[in-house]
Amino acid sequence: MDVKKEIEELRREILRHNALYYGEDDPEISDSEYDALMRRLKELEDSRPDLITPDSPTQKVGAAPLEKFDKRPHRQAMLSLGNAMNEEEAGEFDARARKRMETEGPIEYVAEPKIDGLGINLVYESGRLAWAATRGDGEVGEDVTENVKTIREVPRSLAGGSPPPLAEVRGEIYMPISSFRDLNQSRELAGEPLFANPRNAAAGSLRQLDSRITAGRNLGLFAYQLGAVEGGPSLETQFDLLRVLEGWGFPINPLARLCRDLEAVTAYYREMVEKRDGLDYEVDGVVVKVNRLDWQRSLGERSREPRWAVAIKFPPRQKTTIIKDITVNVGRTGALTPAAELEPVEVGGVTVKRATLHNQDEIDRKDLRIGDKVLIQRAGDVIPEVVKFIDDGEHGRRPSYLLPRFCPACGTEAVRPEGEAVLRCINVNCPAQAKERIIHFTSRNAMNVDGLGEKLAARLYDEDIVKGVADLYRLDLETLAGLERMAEKSASNLLEALDRSKDVTLARFLFALGIRRVGEHVASLLAEAFGTLEAVMDASEAELLNIEGIGPEVARSARDFFQRPETRDLIGELLKLGVRPREAEPRVKIASAFSGKSVVLTGSLESMTRAEAGARIVEMGGKASSSISKKTDLVIAGKEAGSKLEKARKLGVKVIGETEFIKMLEEK
Repeated sequence: MDVKKEIEELRREILRHNALYYGEDDPEISDSEYDALMRRLKELEDSRPDLITPDSPTQKVGAAPLEKFDKRPHRQAMLSLGNAMNEEEAGEFDARARKRMETEGPIEYVAEPKIDGLGINLVYESGRLAWAATRGDGEVGEDVTENVKTIREVPRSLAGGSPPPLAEVRGEIYMPISSFRDLNQSRELAGEPLFANPRNAAAGSLRQLDSRITAGRNLGLFAYQLGAVEGGPSLETQFDLLRVLEGWGFPINPLARLCRDLEAVTAYYREMVEKRDGLDYEVDGVVVKVNRLDWQRSLGERSREPRWAVAIKFPPRQKTTIIKDITVNVGRTGALTPAAELEPVEVGGVTVKRATLHNQDEIDRKDLRIGDKVLIQRAGDVIPEVVKFIDDGEHGRRPSYLLPRFCPACGTEAVRPEGEAVLRCINVNCPAQAKERIIHFTSRNAMNVDGLGEKLAARLYDEDIVKGVADLYRLDLETLAGLERMAEKSASNLLEALDRSKDVTLARFLFALGIRRVGEHVASLLAEAFGTLEAVMDASEAELLNIEGIGPEVARSARDFFQRPETRDLIGELLKLGVRPREAEPRVKIASAFSGKSVVLTGSLESMTRAEAGARIVEMGGKASSSISKKTDLVIAGKEAGSKLEKARKLGVKVIGETEFIKMLEEK
């Protein structure tokens, strides 16, 4: 293709995506794909500088402000950052900076997580917030002052005394991931379209004409830079600048770090890649800035980007691909779960071939069809999901997808119970359910049969050796050792593990049975309330409802399960084969600091896991809850506590740290 023509086409495409991303908060391609378009345009323009025009996306930042907002010019332009897509390109940035500064020694940098949010310019006059504007096109932004005032972390007045006459404070407004999930859940219940990611949710929340909507969205802020300043403190380094912002009352990212050289930056980048999935805000890279401010001024800027800063991007976790097919899996409770079979695509270093579609309602809401081009996302080790389809002009011609009326594993007609979103196969002898029940029964948190993983469990079922969980305890050495690639020692170890699993707590046994709606926590509640297996099996629905923490649906499900003849036959068979669920001791009712209190844990603890902390609270007569309400008595906040901490403060709930929590545990 002719270079001039390709440049023109790239500009049109990028400007269209800018309008979708910045103007409508509804991108249709991933960040990595956008970056690839921009990099290609830069390459072509570098090869033909005579074709560079002032309106090229490479020469501008963001998109023009929307007409529905008043305009606010920035005293100092809000530039965009250049990207380094990997550590090698970060090294190239460092080499360019050292060459321009004519130094062979290392350059000191400040590094911090690159928050995937919405850039904001906060203007303070004589120490008071005068107005706030979005980045806009870098020169002029949208006035969102009233909405910004609803964000608790934005100071109305600068702290510390003797404020400068004028200060532009730059930061990133974001939505915590936990708040994003809550928001999408409420929108789903209300039948409203979901936000694709926390960045879109933050942008859409900030750009509301009704500030009351913004106030209910739990937005946060991290400040990171100064724009135009008149008067104020004399600063020598970027790190000093962060300390000044913190002294003025702005939240600074606690993970920001002074790095003595490029090697330290690289180590920090790798550390953040590992930490990103444990944070309660989306991070898509690391921002690296030359620490010395006089060197920043000397390095200057290039078109829309400073030469003294760069964003080292993380491997992308959103990509576009094609739905090749939709398949249906049958789980151990009979649920028919659809999954999109995808054209393989690498997302965040992992090749993704399938993504969950949840249920028919989800397929209908997103209007997903076989053959669609779709945007997928992957967070940490979570199963990838399809965010939305991208209209390629053919979407409307493709047939809508409907889940099958009959179970694909056994042919039984599937039913959709009243009030539920899933189709279910109700055939108790369905082979797909039997296989999944065996895998669940032997899992670590259930009977904990060491050496019997998913693959071996599935193989034993497929080869007609184990057709139900009771058959596990009929296995012998000759049968197991006769399996291909199964050594006699491995077979012997597995039989020993099965024998050990017979001595099991009542709670684990109840969980292993795979009762619908009965997870580990509910299984523990049942064990503690009734003490013996016989008492649990004979409990009435009213008795089950009398247990704190068990609602009508769980009570009904447990009662129905134990009333079935096949359930009682299975349990009788397991007992005859030597399985011995131990009687549970009732919860100890000791007088303690937690007696009768509802306690919520948030953030990470250093001395124990949150599960272990919850168990200690329960042992001491308290209730470990997962959500905060007016009935919550106490919140224990560990490191990187998120939106639950903010909610606790708003409700006036007492909050303590890990040190005080340990002291309370010791006051038995």
